[in-house]
Amino acid sequence: MNQISTRPLAVVTGASSGIGLELARQFAEHAFDLLIVAEDTGIHDAADTLRSHGGEVDSVQADLATREGVDHLYQRIQATQRPWAAIAINAGVGVGGPFIDTDLEEELDLIALNVMSVVHLAKYVLRDMVSRGEGRVLFTSSIAAEMPAPFEAVYGASKAFELSFAEALRDELKDTGVTITALQPGPTDTNFFRRAGMEDTKVGAGKKDDPVQVARQGFEALMAGKDHVVAGSMKNKVQSALAQVTPETVKAAAHRKLAEPGSADQ
Repeated sequence: MNQISTRPLAVVTGASSGIGLELARQFAEHAFDLLIVAEDTGIHDAADTLRSHGGEVDSVQADLATREGVDHLYQRIQATQRPWAAIAINAGVGVGGPFIDTDLEEELDLIALNVMSVVHLAKYVLRDMVSRGEGRVLFTSSIAAEMPAPFEAVYGASKAFELSFAEALRDELKDTGVTITALQPGPTDTNFFRRAGMEDTKVGAGKKDDPVQVARQGFEALMAGKDHVVAGSMKNKVQSALAQVTPETVKAAAHRKLAEPGSADQ
């Protein structure tokens, strides 16, 4: 990456497709240079696409579910020898199905990516941002963070962790010049449901939000320094508001109807 560029630098994880790619596009369209990362080779194709916006784009292929992957990314961030204005900690994965039947290794990998890597990377980048007295961090949580999530039990818990983590950090860092924003999308038209094995569920087969809209709302909230944004359709915002006053047992039952295997045909 050209070290003499005067454009601000943003880092986006999970940027080869879906919300991550669209977040990276938002940064590129708003005159940021980019360092983007994902575990798959598609990250390099994404970089080629994003360069059409005129900025510098560097890509890193790394598995952030491993300590080595996070360390490798951070080394690449440091190697730019540039301060980064923003980071979108977006990489995540889901696992659907009855907890007693789902694969343990897949769920441990989910925890490694959705929880451990989030803490690991945040520890590195926030220390640097606070020492400079500036920076913006976007954590991609989920509307699922606000309710028990039967048939996505580990995923829902991981996103609840991420939301709580982001909100706690925001308060800790309120006088440092660093802002923390949590992005909470609802069901979005990405590869998430296919990868999670949830295409036969009501939520997997149902209408989904446009990742372009979700990313735009997330970017705007980040740049405005907001605490969080429930992105996508008005339905998501209503659901989030209702979640604040609805008993956990009721929310769990509602989620079950959406995520239970075979519910797409019911």
